[in-house]
Formats: sequence, C-alpha cells, structure tokens
Amino acid sequence: MPRITISKENYLKAIAEAESEGETVKAVTVARWLRVSAPAVTMACRRLQRDGLIGVASDGQITLTDAGREIASRLLNRHHLIERMLTEIFGLEWYKVHEEAEHLEHAVSADFERKLLERLGTGGLCPHGNGVGLDPPAHRRARGLRTLDEVEAGERVRVVSVFERNRELLEYLDEAGIRPGVVVEVAGAGDAIVLGSGAPVEREKAARVWVERAR
Repeated sequence: MPRITISKENYLKAIAEAESEGETVKAVTVARWLRVSAPAVTMACRRLQRDGLIGVASDGQITLTDAGREIASRLLNRHHLIERMLTEIFGLEWYKVHEEAEHLEHAVSADFERKLLERLGTGGLCPHGNGVGLDPPAHRRARGLRTLDEVEAGERVRVVSVFERNRELLEYLDEAGIRPGVVVEVAGAGDAIVLGSGAPVEREKAARVWVERAR
C-alpha cells in the first residue's frame, strides 16, 4: 500500500466532495476546490493515479478507485464527527466548525475516533445539515428538496442543509437568519430572495441552501 500523506488525503476528499455536489471532476475542478495551481494538481494526480487511487479518462475526468474512495470516505467520516464534536460538545458556532475540522481531521487517532463514535453515535447530521455520506443534488431532489433560489414568493420552507466549504457564505447566511432547521417565509423572489424578516439573500448564495416545504 502506498504511503498516504495529508496532501493525498486532501485531494481524494476534494474529489469525493466535488462529486457529491454533482460536478464532473477534472483537474480544473480540483484546483478550484483546493485553491491550488493547475500544475500542482497535475503532479498530484499523476501520483494518485500511479498509486491506484484515482482513474483519469481520456477526456480528463477524474474518478476515485475503490481504494481511493475508501480513504476519502474515512476522512469524510472523521470530518463529520469532528464537526459534531465541536458544536455538540464544545458549543462552537456552526459557521466556524468546518474550518476547524479541516485542521483537526488529519490529527485524530483511530482510538479517539472510536471514542467520538461512542459519544456521538452514527447517523447524525453535521451542523450544516449534511449526513456523513455523499448526497448528490439528484438524490436531494428525489427526496423533494430544492434550493432556496427556486422558492416562490409566499412560500414557507424549512432549511435542510447548506454548502459548508465557504466560511464567508456561512457567516452571510447566519447573519440573514438562515441555518439548518429554521423555517423561513419568502416575501419576494426577484433579483434577490427577500425573506419575511426583510433580509435579502443574493440568488447566488440562496442556490447553496437546500430547503423543503414547511409542514
């Protein structure tokens, strides 16, 4: 088995997360997700392909092999547990925990991870409303979810989950009163989504929020 470095883990996790957002993953996708240069991605992908962790098609599409997906899934699970720990045990603000978990996920031992599982259990949602497994847009829509920018004026919806890899977005949504579990009423749906509270939400940001009809 090739040595799995933190860098390799980050690349594999980014590929899995991009897939989960419904993206066709290519080198440019990975560069955007990790905020690294195109040459850096090219070199990293060569190593990952050599190690049997990814496949690269003739059109440049990148996919995880079974071995690569196993590593990505393990890291995603650990990240999920750390986010839950930071909010449920330590009370850290929900919009801060993703960045903290990014730093901590590589340092957690198997023993500590096991203790987190014993304490928190399995199947819970992270503070952003996301489960531990990958959940592509097609799966969300099949469950009746849609994005906030698709909601018509006069509708009441419950926020289910939000995109968590953007601290600026999370702080923006928190300021607007949008977080998982909150019920909001859409008062207007023009250039911006106007909530019943009067808070306007830019459409681009509203598109990162998944909602369901409020019961």
